[in-house]
Amino acid sequence: MESTAQGAKPIFSNQALVRLLIPLAIEQLLLMTVGMADTMMVTSAGEAVVSGVSLVDNINNLIINIFSALSTGGAVVVAQYLGRQEAGNARSAAKQLLYVALLASLTLMGLALLLRGHILRLLFGDISREVMDSALVYFLLTAAAYPFIAVYNAGAALFRAMGNSKVSMFNSLVVNVINVAVNAVMIYGFGMGAAGAGLGTLVSRVAAAGIIAGMITRPTLPVYVEDPLHPKLQWRMVKSILGVGVPAGVENGMFQVGKLLVLKLVTSFDIGVDLAVRGSAVAANAISNSIAGFINVPGQAVGLGMVTVVGQCMGARDHGQAVGYAGKLLKVSYLAMGISCVGLFLAAPALVPLFNLTPATAAIAVQVLRWNAVFATVFWPMSFTLPNALRAAGDAKFTMMVSMLSMWICRIGMSYLLGSSWGMGMGLLGVWLAMFFDWIVRAALFLGRFLRGKWKEHEVI
Repeated sequence: MESTAQGAKPIFSNQALVRLLIPLAIEQLLLMTVGMADTMMVTSAGEAVVSGVSLVDNINNLIINIFSALSTGGAVVVAQYLGRQEAGNARSAAKQLLYVALLASLTLMGLALLLRGHILRLLFGDISREVMDSALVYFLLTAAAYPFIAVYNAGAALFRAMGNSKVSMFNSLVVNVINVAVNAVMIYGFGMGAAGAGLGTLVSRVAAAGIIAGMITRPTLPVYVEDPLHPKLQWRMVKSILGVGVPAGVENGMFQVGKLLVLKLVTSFDIGVDLAVRGSAVAANAISNSIAGFINVPGQAVGLGMVTVVGQCMGARDHGQAVGYAGKLLKVSYLAMGISCVGLFLAAPALVPLFNLTPATAAIAVQVLRWNAVFATVFWPMSFTLPNALRAAGDAKFTMMVSMLSMWICRIGMSYLLGSSWGMGMGLLGVWLAMFFDWIVRAALFLGRFLRGKWKEHEVI
């Protein structure tokens, strides 16, 4: 591959970047509020229900991240074909992405529905009966939504690859409105607790999938899915998609598995403890993760934009613009993350009480959120925004290896060393400190890879 000459026309203007990134940020914010709404609205049913919902959400995040990884693979392939101005191949890749995502989601849904009790007992066997009951019913309903989540993610990724992020933003708004409305009726009106939250998620995901599936089949789009009811696999396209999607899926999957293993450690902190005095580590961790997720929204939005922008640059064989845009977007991520982290540090004591936690549990949550704000400001963008530039170029195996090794050695190993009673006994704070060390290692390795430039040698299509 050869870079184009210096002085080439910019592939993305500043206005085009703004049009891409702002809807992405709003979309990610709206998607975050789906899980937040479930958590907040079930607090009326007690901490056992909150804990059950949050435990299952960690499993669901594993599955959703696998779908997102496959969609990223498809988005990279489509973006690179668009960069080469090969619209026909881009449409073919779009159709293959939809089939791959749907097949994977149906398989995972079947496994989750059949084995949900075994999965929960394997991961969280020491939790109370009340928490397990809530987790079982919530898992049943949310697992049924997997195919619809996969279709939505695939469609949203295709629109983003075209540089159109308004469509996925609109769908995220629909998801939120429906989810909150159904939650309100089922939880507050009928007192259904975890079941009400699960129904809200299922109904909203079905609606969003239906809308985006209808839109992505319109022939007026630069990239659309042709004749979706007549599947025809094109293995060359599938191989290209999986070449990015599988490493990203393994990376995201192992990341979430690692979080689940750490969460199992967190659940042990509550065994035999007077929660009114010492606080619930599981509830504090759940609420802290929900709130902390919001400050990551700007970085996540820029990371999604990075796939589109760098992907099209690499497809056009313009390495210079790929490097330039990656650097510019990383700076945007730092600026936005810095603002949100300062806001979290100052607002944490006011936000946590909104979740009706005991004073002891709330104090734990405020502590870890403030530590999170400090470390996220410095290390999060390099750890999670920058590697999307590498993935967009096809360097997904490197990001996978770094993420897996850092997760197992730093986040999991140090969580047990710092947090467990046989280690330093720091409890939940020790678990979060281990996560911050994981970020530091990722940031150093990803930045080094980017500066050395080896990622530019990969070819996806």
